[in-house]
Amino acid sequence: MIHTENLTKVYRMGDAEVHALRDVNLEIKDGEFIAIKGPSGSGKSTLLNMIGCLDTPTSGSVFIDNTDTATLNENELAEIRREKIGFIFQQFNLVHTLNAVENVALPMFFAGVRRDTRLKRAEELLVNVGLGDRVHHKPSELSGGQQQRVAIARALSNDPEVVIGDEPTGNVDTETGNAIMDILEGLNKEGRTIIVVTHDPEIAAHAGRTKRMRDGMVLD
Repeated sequence: MIHTENLTKVYRMGDAEVHALRDVNLEIKDGEFIAIKGPSGSGKSTLLNMIGCLDTPTSGSVFIDNTDTATLNENELAEIRREKIGFIFQQFNLVHTLNAVENVALPMFFAGVRRDTRLKRAEELLVNVGLGDRVHHKPSELSGGQQQRVAIARALSNDPEVVIGDEPTGNVDTETGNAIMDILEGLNKEGRTIIVVTHDPEIAAHAGRTKRMRDGMVLD
């Protein structure tokens, strides 16, 4: 389970303070599919970065499996990111000099998995997301939707309990976006916790529960 307590994030820009999160209290149960929706600047991505241990709060806490992440050192936070959480980004964030199977295998390289093992698993994951015929294609040879499928496969490479998507359909057409959400629904049915932020109510409708954000606050 993931939950936050009075989570606050303040950025300083020159002499001004920007309150990205304001006392956010949120609970996400194991195996849940939750969508967090709201307009640009509402704090959605900042909240995901906190939950995913990519950033630290100004005050308040993020608990993962009852552990306050603020008490962990950088190596322990990296271990959580590597072993418990898979990330899917709007911009795909693929390495353009690597082909699809190499991109998917990359997190396993950092986890110390043997080369033959990681390449075999990476290829299997690409088959599972419908890219079995594109395993040796580089990102420049793939459509936006195909690149996002590679990103989903990469997010699954270390078999995470939680998959976090930051506007995962933001750079693809509606049909492809719905197909990507279908993949995430399937992962949720397998027992994974799925957390997606979006500004699109049609995308949010795929989730089992929806929360709205505005001005750094969770409204409902």
